[in-house]
Amino acid sequence: MSVSLDTIMALAKRRGFVFQSSEIYGGLNGCWDFGPLGVELLRNIKEQWWRAMTLREDIEGLDAAILMHPRTWEASGHVEQFADPMIDNRTSKARYRADTLIEEFIERLRKKGKHDQADALDARLRAATTPDDYYAIITEAEIPDPVSGTRDWTPVRFFNLMFKTFVGPVEDASSVVYLRPETAQGIFVNFKNVLDSSRRKLPFGIAQIGKAFRNEINTKYFLYRTREFEQMEMQYFIPPGSEQQYFDYWLNERLQWFLSLGMSHDVLRIKPHEKLAHYATAAADIEFKFPFGWGEIEGIHSRTDYDLRRHQEYSGKRFEYTDPYSGSKYIPYVIETSVGATRSLMAFLCNAYTEEEAPTADGKTELRTVLRFHRLLAPVKIAVFPLVNKDGMPERAEAIYRDLQRRWKTQYDDSGAIGRRYRRQDEIGTPYCVTIDGQTIADGTVTIRDRDSMQQERIAADRLVEYFSLKLSQ
Repeated sequence: MSVSLDTIMALAKRRGFVFQSSEIYGGLNGCWDFGPLGVELLRNIKEQWWRAMTLREDIEGLDAAILMHPRTWEASGHVEQFADPMIDNRTSKARYRADTLIEEFIERLRKKGKHDQADALDARLRAATTPDDYYAIITEAEIPDPVSGTRDWTPVRFFNLMFKTFVGPVEDASSVVYLRPETAQGIFVNFKNVLDSSRRKLPFGIAQIGKAFRNEINTKYFLYRTREFEQMEMQYFIPPGSEQQYFDYWLNERLQWFLSLGMSHDVLRIKPHEKLAHYATAAADIEFKFPFGWGEIEGIHSRTDYDLRRHQEYSGKRFEYTDPYSGSKYIPYVIETSVGATRSLMAFLCNAYTEEEAPTADGKTELRTVLRFHRLLAPVKIAVFPLVNKDGMPERAEAIYRDLQRRWKTQYDDSGAIGRRYRRQDEIGTPYCVTIDGQTIADGTVTIRDRDSMQQERIAADRLVEYFSLKLSQ
């Protein structure tokens, strides 16, 4: 079903998935806090990625520092090249990424059926490299400001996206450092450390999860583009000449990961890059169909030996690998998989959201909102209810709750009609609800209700751990 971004944002706040950062002070644009359910969902996503990456024989883990020597970012090209084209409208004072402004105008042209004009502008945009190129497109195509409708534009200039800070008590050029804009460079500079300490042979990978920071010109679409976010990246080091084989392998592996966690081919697509970085031999994005349209959730890139060679050049340290069989020496090529953990959370939240008619106790129907998370991702796995708060049911329910809570994230709810309690759990994606009723007191059995089918079954209470151990491991 289609769902609006406003609906997702409202549910995220109401049920404790995501809050605006510093909301009591008016919030900070592009920064978000994860609430009790959001932090569990994010943790589960990261756990599934980490298991998929490191529970195999050819990938090691790493957790590099956020602050790195500034030469790192000179070698990587970020100091010189990590910039977006920026333009301001003098009338509205609104600020835009120039390429995004052009892309959105092209999309409006296509919706109006002006495909030839849109194609011509798209070709010019893909060829644009300088501020003058972007400015010429905007002015010659007479692209208006979305806010004021005017065409009173400033010249385009490049804006570096790295956050700058200082190490130590003196704020001068010698103490400048940057908040990392990506986690990948921490992997590259530690390539030899991991290679030597783990006694690895190529091909092998290094995986890392961590925060990254980008001073975006415009943040938008909730969690889609933010200034502080979390990445899950893996760099796979390979012999030169095998890059296409491993690029194809990892592109398929990463698509299958999303499919295995409940997404479908209807909401996923692979989009090859039409314009490659000068050092890349191939690149493609895995895109998800968000409420606002298709958007990247992961990138797979064939980066050749560019990063290791640059760090060898700037650091003076050798990054060559000696093949143990042939004795040949070479700088490894790299296949990168880079997925946004924060952005993936938004995608899984949108993917799970469903509204449907559900039967009520009086034989009628009502609209229920349900988050159909995969069981491995659901922030709460089980809810435990006493049918009524008397006749020994609360005491038995609390004992069962305490036993389950030691193993899985579990909620206890004894407030309101049982149907309302089911609906509350549906709305946060809890796969199973356990109800303790009069029959429990009589024969020791409980009712388990499935979130998706709403079907119920009775089993012995002393089999609950066995039952959920099987159900929640798949």
